Amino acid sequence: MNAENHLRQLVIAGHEGSEQTARDSLDSVDPAARQLALGALHRMGKLTDADVRVALTDAAAVVRRRAASLAATRPAISVLSALLDEEATVVETAAWAAGEQETVSDDVLARLVDLALTATDPLLREAAVAALGAIGDERGLPAILAGCADKPNIRRRAVLALAPFSGAAVDAALAAALIDRDWQVRQAAEDLLPHMTDDPENS
Repeated sequence: MNAENHLRQLVIAGHEGSEQTARDSLDSVDPAARQLALGALHRMGKLTDADVRVALTDAAAVVRRRAASLAATRPAISVLSALLDEEATVVETAAWAAGEQETVSDDVLARLVDLALTATDPLLREAAVAALGAIGDERGLPAILAGCADKPNIRRRAVLALAPFSGAAVDAALAAALIDRDWQVRQAAEDLLPHMTDDPENS
C-alpha cells in the first residue's frame, strides 16, 4: 500500500471503527500516519491516555501537536512537556489545551505565567494569557494584567481573560481598556463590563 492509500485508509478507519488499522499505524514511520491514527482512535472512542502520553514524546512536531490538542479533554494528562516544546505550534496548542482542562498542576500554571510574561512569540503570549483566564487561578492574574499592556491582540485577549477576577487592579485594567487606542480592545472591555457588573463576586 502506498503512502497516500495508507493515509486514506486511516481516515476511513476512524469513521468505520477499525481500531486495529489505526492502532497499527501508531508505530508508522510516517508522522502523518501517526497523527491520523491518533485522530482515528479518538473518533471511535478507543484512544487511551497512555496513547496520548506516548504521542506527546513523539519525534515529529505534527504528532506532538495533535497529542496536545487531544489532551484538552483529558484532564489526567499533563501538557507540561508540550508547553516546554521547542516547536512554537506545539506550545500554542498545549496552552489552549491547558485552558480547556481548566484545572492544572502548579507546574503547568507556572509555565503558562512564564510564557505570558516572557515568550518572544506574541502568539504564545496570547495563548498563555487566554489559558490563564480560562483557568481562573489568582496566581495567573498578574500575568493577565501585564497582557493588558501588550500588543493589541494580546491586550484584547487579556481583557477577556479578566472575566473570572475582581479587585482594584482588574477595575483599573478595564477602565484603561475602555479608552484603548485599538477598537477591538475597547470592544472587548465594553462586552465584558456588563458581566463583571452583574456578577455579585465582582461587585
